[in-house]
Amino acid sequence: MVWKIQNYSRRKREAVSGRTLSLYSQPFYTSRYGYKMCARVYLNGDGMGKGTHMSLFFVVMKGEYDALLPWPFRQKVTLMLLDQGMDRRHLSDTFRPDPTSSSFKQPTSDMNIASGCPLFVAHNVIKGSSYVKEDTIFLRIHVDTTDIWDVF
Repeated sequence: MVWKIQNYSRRKREAVSGRTLSLYSQPFYTSRYGYKMCARVYLNGDGMGKGTHMSLFFVVMKGEYDALLPWPFRQKVTLMLLDQGMDRRHLSDTFRPDPTSSSFKQPTSDMNIASGCPLFVAHNVIKGSSYVKEDTIFLRIHVDTTDIWDVF
C-alpha cells in the first residue's frame, strides 16, 4: 500500500501545534481475502519521537475474512518513506510482530493498538530532502505474505 500525504507543511504545523496529532490512511487488505489494516503517522512524532521524528505505525483492523485467517498476525511488515529523487534512497524499517502482543491478536473492536516505529525518521533527515516534493510525501506499508497459506 502506498499512501500519498499532500499539504505536508500544513499538516506538520498542525501536528506541532497539537491540533492534529496523527493521520490514518485508508484501510487496505493484504490480499483479496487477507488481513485488513491501515497506517497511522504522527508527523511530529509520538512517544520517544515526539518533536524530533516522524513516527509511523500500522494497525491491524477487524476485517471481513478474519474467521479464515491464522491468528495472531505474524507477517513481516516493512514501513517506508519513499524518496522522490533520482537516487530512490527509500528509508525503511522492517519488523516481525510479537505474537504475544495484543496489537496482533484477532481484533474484537474496529482496530487493535497501533504498532511500529516511534523513531521512524528524524525531522532533520526529511527537511529539505527529496522525501518531500511539491509539499507531498509518500509512505509505503509492505506486508510479506510469502509464508502464509492461501485461504482459497
